[in-house]
Amino acid sequence: MQRTYFLFVAALLLLHFITTSSASASVANNQNNTIDLNALLAFKSTIFDPQRIIPTNWSTSTSVCNWIGITCNARHHRVAAIDLSYMGIAGTIPPQLGNLSFLVRLNVMNNSFHGHLPTELSRLRRLKYINLEDNAFEGELPSWLGGLTALQYLSFRDNGFSGSLSGRLSNFTNLETIRLGFNFFTGNLSEEFSALPKLTVLDIQHNQLVGPLPWDLFNLSSLQIISFTNNSLLGYLPAHICDHLPQLKGLYLSWNYFEGEIPSGIGECSILQVLSLSYNKFRGYIPKEIWNLTTLTQIILGGNDLTGEIPKAIDNLYNLEILAMERANVTGIIPQEVGNLSKLEVLHMGENRLKGPIPLKLFNSSTVRLIALTENDLSGELPSTIGAFLPNLEELYLEGNEFTGTILTSISNASRLRMLHLGMNHFTGAIPHSLGNMRLLEQFAIWQNNFSEDSLSKELSFIISLSNCKHLRRLWIGKNPLNGFLPKSIGNLSSSIQSFHAGSLPAEIGNFKALVYLNLSNNQYLGRIPSTIGALQDLQELSLERNKLQGLIPDSMKNMLQLRHLDLSFNNLEGEIPNSLQIERTDSSWRAVCKFHEPIFSLK
Repeated sequence: MQRTYFLFVAALLLLHFITTSSASASVANNQNNTIDLNALLAFKSTIFDPQRIIPTNWSTSTSVCNWIGITCNARHHRVAAIDLSYMGIAGTIPPQLGNLSFLVRLNVMNNSFHGHLPTELSRLRRLKYINLEDNAFEGELPSWLGGLTALQYLSFRDNGFSGSLSGRLSNFTNLETIRLGFNFFTGNLSEEFSALPKLTVLDIQHNQLVGPLPWDLFNLSSLQIISFTNNSLLGYLPAHICDHLPQLKGLYLSWNYFEGEIPSGIGECSILQVLSLSYNKFRGYIPKEIWNLTTLTQIILGGNDLTGEIPKAIDNLYNLEILAMERANVTGIIPQEVGNLSKLEVLHMGENRLKGPIPLKLFNSSTVRLIALTENDLSGELPSTIGAFLPNLEELYLEGNEFTGTILTSISNASRLRMLHLGMNHFTGAIPHSLGNMRLLEQFAIWQNNFSEDSLSKELSFIISLSNCKHLRRLWIGKNPLNGFLPKSIGNLSSSIQSFHAGSLPAEIGNFKALVYLNLSNNQYLGRIPSTIGALQDLQELSLERNKLQGLIPDSMKNMLQLRHLDLSFNNLEGEIPNSLQIERTDSSWRAVCKFHEPIFSLK
């Protein structure tokens, strides 16, 4: 009997304890939830949401754990993550956000947040991930960030942060990713990277950093990405740059002031994918070891003073997608082996000293999107099948070479072509009417060649086919012996044309309201300047020199107030240049009558 009574009393006591504990826990949870609620309501009050999602959804009638962009942990039902990325909202970060003591993840990227970060965020000791990318935050990189020892991912990329980074990147013993690119950070980088043993991504591109890179940086064995593109860094790269960087996949150092030779030690980066060293002061030979890095997808070395040729061994790089070595003093021929690169998308070798023909295999590449070989000494004819096997070609730049032959109708098979630049060569024959099949064409430049018109009439009928090119913005066909006139149907061309370099002008030229550049020079065309030219009120440059234009200079030109350059020389024009244009006259005897040997005139 006594035993039964004792058990009964014990059960009552246990029930009382459980009830009391539950009540206490419930009170504590309610208090904590109130802290989170108040913090988020303070955040809500700083947010401007044009879509009214946050004002409507963040309601006190529901738990914060059900709010859009909010995630709570399962155990304590406390706010663990805020993700408002890509919501098109604006606002600031309030100090109350530092009260979210269980916050692990904060992501507000791609919005319009602004202002400084409050120091109260230093209390977020559990924070592992912070992404403020693509906003308008400003101020220095907060010194209190170093106290967030759990932080693994930090991205302040594409904001307005400024000041020095020296001494601001230490203490992050768990940090794996630093993305601070596209800001206004200045000064030197101090030797503090040894304190970041887990760092894999370091992106501080497009800032205003100066001085050399710290040597400690090249001893971080965990590093996969080093990106300092477009700063003012200088100095030499270590000869054995890859000895302690076994994981390096991307080296982005373009647009700085690095000098010396490209270190042969780069060949030891056995899994390197991107080598971007363009527009520095590197000189000498490209290390032969680079051509053995089979993992490379991009080689970007343009704008340096390099020596030598592209070797046949380039076809070892079977993963290569981008080969960009423009303005790099490269000599020799383009080896046939370039055509073996089955993944090649971009070949940019303009402004070098290359000679010989383009490898035929290159015109059979289904992956190539861009070929840029301008201003070399390349020669030969384009293949008869050009365009037939280039289904993805978007841009073709061959200006300033010694190419001959004709433009064949097969070029129109490259239906994705947007840019076609063939000027300053020795092409001959008629311009094919099939060009109109390239519906995406934006720029067509064949100026300064030997093209002619094959029709019996003097009408340049190929222009009619271009009316199908609704995206055409630049049309340069001048300085060719076309000996014809533009058809009235030129008015059917895209109204978005901004640059026009051709023959004589019909009245329909006034339809090109977006035109900013008009060059009709050196064509020996007859006719008058139509009065409709005055409708081109955005025109900034007008070149009509060296033709056989006659008659009065149209008074309607007085409406062309944006004109910055005017050349009417070597014609038989009469009349006054409208005073509203305020032409600066370089010859005191000139009476505003443009006849045969007048100089070029420009506006003040």
